[in-house]
Amino acid sequence: MSGGFVFSEKPIEIGRGEGVHLYGSDGTEYLDLGASYAVAAVGHCHPKVVEAVQEQAAELLYVQGSYPVAARTELYEKLAALGPGDADNVWLCNSGTEANEAAMKFARAATGREKIIATKRGFHGRTMGALAMTWKGKYKAPYEPLAGGVEFVSYGDAAELREAVDDETAAVFLEPVQGEGGIHAADAGYLQAAREATEEAGAALVFDEIQTGVGRTGHLWACEGAGVEPDVLTTAKGIASGLPLGATLCADWIAEEHGDHGSTFSGGPVACAAANATLDVVVEEDLPTHAGDVGSYLVESLETAVEEGDLPVREVRGEGLMVGVEVKRGANRLLRDLALEQQVLALPAGRSVVRLLPPLVLDQAGADRAVDALVEVLS
Repeated sequence: MSGGFVFSEKPIEIGRGEGVHLYGSDGTEYLDLGASYAVAAVGHCHPKVVEAVQEQAAELLYVQGSYPVAARTELYEKLAALGPGDADNVWLCNSGTEANEAAMKFARAATGREKIIATKRGFHGRTMGALAMTWKGKYKAPYEPLAGGVEFVSYGDAAELREAVDDETAAVFLEPVQGEGGIHAADAGYLQAAREATEEAGAALVFDEIQTGVGRTGHLWACEGAGVEPDVLTTAKGIASGLPLGATLCADWIAEEHGDHGSTFSGGPVACAAANATLDVVVEEDLPTHAGDVGSYLVESLETAVEEGDLPVREVRGEGLMVGVEVKRGANRLLRDLALEQQVLALPAGRSVVRLLPPLVLDQAGADRAVDALVEVLS
């Protein structure tokens, strides 16, 4: 065996990107409705992000996290200010799965407990701790045994969650909107029930906002839409426009008893510069509000098209620009036809859901093109 073997390569070689578009090496333009799993939040190669990366790369590529660096310090302060509630202590890493691993460790260290509660259909990453909190068996089976002490409850069932949380619980891990699990949003009452149950038990409430965060659902953090503040929030994907960066934001009581944790590449200056520029664009251009408006337009347009065209779709659902189209046949063939026939790139979420996670700068014209392409392949 030689070459890459983890990813099954698609028959489209990408040469460059700009805004909501990717361009094949042959010049073909593709509307990117996946943003590489929500990574290109402010669009591909946003000029402010590119400039920040170039300037930082020319000054300092890397120095270990124990030495203060202006870009890293700025990001600490920015995330502390932007984080929900009291989750203003920041740990930087390289990915979402690392952010969740850190959250798991911090919660166990702070509480002195082992039990972790996660949800059915949930997805938290592919390393051994985060994988233990991930529901789907196909991700886990080849690597078992995994970290112990994880129990699963039904997503959205407040009574079952309350019953599961006890004085042995270290943390509850929840996605405010399940991404890999098929685009299922929790209602505010469920998240509030999780907040109350963890507070009563002295456990940590962890919101995995790796896919939902940085403005995607119409708020900077999806939990803000429900008015619920976690003890720990994890984020990655769109935070640095594609450079490897994740973050774990913690309340004081978690940060003070975080245990012994570290990482060689924590908070690399170039990745931090990209994150600072990305967050500036998100805030200054009010992309969360834009995502909420365009996302509502996209969902309504899709629902109208499905009804008028009697298309084989069970449901259209989502929050902001995190949209799932559950179809009555396999999604993978539809995704192939979208790419090769319509030059539109999207993602799966299980076998039957087409997942749309476009850059947050998608406009109504782009949404119209997305709807037209989906109607064409569904017809």
